[in-house]
Amino acid sequence: MNQPVANSAETSRRLFLRRGAFGLGALGFLQAAGGLGATAASAPSRGVLKELHVPPRAKRVIFLFMGGGPSQFETLDPKPKLNQLWGKPMPDSLTQGERVAQLQGAPLVILGTQRKFVKAGRAGIEVSDLLPQLRKVTDELTVVRSMQTDAINHDPGVTFMQTGHQLPGRPAMGAWLSYGLGSENENLPAYMVMLSGQGQDQNAKTRYWTSGFLPTIHQGVQLRSPGEPVFYLDNPAGMNSTVRRRILDSVRELNQAWLETVGDPEIATRIAQYEMAYRMQTSVPELTDLTREPKSVFDLYGDDARKPGTFAANCLLARRLAERGVRFIQLYHRGWDHHDGIQGRMIQECKKIDQPCAGLLRDLKQRGLLKDTLVIWSGEFGRTPMAQGDAKSENYGRDHQMRAFTSWVAGGGFKAGAVHGATDEFGYNVVDRPVHVHDLHATMLHLLGIDHLRLTFKYQAREHRLTDIAGKVVPSLLA
Repeated sequence: MNQPVANSAETSRRLFLRRGAFGLGALGFLQAAGGLGATAASAPSRGVLKELHVPPRAKRVIFLFMGGGPSQFETLDPKPKLNQLWGKPMPDSLTQGERVAQLQGAPLVILGTQRKFVKAGRAGIEVSDLLPQLRKVTDELTVVRSMQTDAINHDPGVTFMQTGHQLPGRPAMGAWLSYGLGSENENLPAYMVMLSGQGQDQNAKTRYWTSGFLPTIHQGVQLRSPGEPVFYLDNPAGMNSTVRRRILDSVRELNQAWLETVGDPEIATRIAQYEMAYRMQTSVPELTDLTREPKSVFDLYGDDARKPGTFAANCLLARRLAERGVRFIQLYHRGWDHHDGIQGRMIQECKKIDQPCAGLLRDLKQRGLLKDTLVIWSGEFGRTPMAQGDAKSENYGRDHQMRAFTSWVAGGGFKAGAVHGATDEFGYNVVDRPVHVHDLHATMLHLLGIDHLRLTFKYQAREHRLTDIAGKVVPSLLA
């Protein structure tokens, strides 16, 4: 187990340990921040791992999260059998006694799709006609048709994908990477988040990018748009940078004195975050100023890239964050919870994300960034092969499906131009090479040079990790 303990911490360990909530793991954080006697201003640039466990193939992650659960049957997992049996009852042998979300007690009727699938790329990956641009970059992807999760409803599902646990309070993926690896850029947080889209009250909760029981310096920072990108970053009226610098220096001296007295890691966080916010007064405006991007770049991402707050604009900002060394870049795009009207609504949502996803991959590749950037596209789960509503009407939808759904991965040491795993002819169960959410997390950490069993934090007398008590690296996903 990895236990970063600062045995040589200089001051007031007794009082610090008596506070107890963070224990020895927090001492490790203070050591990573430069020790109890340091200013901790450099804390964001250092993680607790002094050496990586395996040779890394990636430096950063861009996670494109599709909130609500996109349908695999309308995108990346064609099932001709469903069209043949459209309107017929699902076989009891598959569904008897199985959990469903909103179809409990309702007739389970097979639902086909109006979508057409075309083979693309060297591997002949079948991709829906809703994703014509993504189809052109399939040689960069591995489509994982065998994803599985433990959660059947949205909030526990999103929480599970982000933190490895269905209950709130655990650190998110980006917080674990910030804790373990730190940031490559002292002027930006290691973990940044952007939102787009809307869904049926499927709000993106700030606890989805929480640091949990890790020191709060590892919390994700939301980059907002339109409007002020980060709250309270601008100087208030009547204050200039010189005055603010003088105030921050005085506050830092007071905080530093108290840190050296009690050793509370949250004081170290406060010092580091004040300094980060001061530097972000310069770095964030430069980051979000897209006026110097040439027309050719906007052409990659589509017209929406010129509209702040859209998924396309966020994808372009994700590339700019990757260039600047941000460790974990999380995009949430809401709007995929299609319990009704699935055919029309899938057209709308796929149009919003198709070209931006393809453009991001092309842009990263032409800049030499794709080879060390992991790009992951996934929802919290998928959709059922059974109809919700009247399968013969025009307003049908699909319920939540946790047993089998589809994601895709690219870059950073992932295999390219491949399909991993398979589901049965109904798309109901995985029949080949399942990939659990814990396995995806373990494989992601492996490509970043981390053994998921060894990046741990002791909290409430237990060693915690992103993969909880499960997870395994999936070698067949690796190039």
